[in-house]
Amino acid sequence: MRTDQQPIRLALFAPEGRMGQAIAAAVATNPSFVMHSDHADVLVDFSSPDGLRASIDRAVSAGIPLLVGTTGLGEGHQSLIADAAEIIPVLKAPNTSLGVALLENLAERAARVLDANEWDVEIVEAHHRLKADAPSGTALHLGQAVERGRDMDAKEELGRSGVGLAREPGSIGYAAVRGGTVAGDHDVLFLGPDERIILSHRAENRAIFARGALAGARFLVGRPAGLYTMKDVIGAE
Repeated sequence: MRTDQQPIRLALFAPEGRMGQAIAAAVATNPSFVMHSDHADVLVDFSSPDGLRASIDRAVSAGIPLLVGTTGLGEGHQSLIADAAEIIPVLKAPNTSLGVALLENLAERAARVLDANEWDVEIVEAHHRLKADAPSGTALHLGQAVERGRDMDAKEELGRSGVGLAREPGSIGYAAVRGGTVAGDHDVLFLGPDERIILSHRAENRAIFARGALAGARFLVGRPAGLYTMKDVIGAE
């Protein structure tokens, strides 16, 4: 068992992936962490939806926390995560950037204040050409933050619209752009009568996600079983 003076041991479920490599590089410059595939304190999974069951089985079997950064998850995957969270601490983070976590909090607070009948919401995101899912998991997560602020049912389809469609009052629209090597851009636009509020975040490289993943891993160590988000990591109300 590790002591507080020892570095946190991380295992990567997909070390060969882009995020796996970015996290390994971040660990190499941070003495508070060390890579250890066999006896880890936290398992980190940025692989793919198909790999989620295997990463959950590995974490549950080892009795260690799991950080899930995989996007494009369906309802079945969410059920797997919820079941695992009854046994181990699980941090579900479609985006591990601390800045995006704050953006989510700001979007929820803005939605709580602005009248949904007068303020439309558009969420626009851009990523590199190889990203498979659209809208991004982060964009959908931001939409859920708006829904929470408006006290909407997260499963209510009436409140969501696709790109290029006419908007119903209170709808949330999504637009996705793919191209180049964009690490990740997200804008939450609140469009009201005669004025606009735009909340934005720009990721310049994957290092920010790697640093956020390390913050998430540090948060998970010693936590009881349960489902956590980056909102818990930054201590947002």
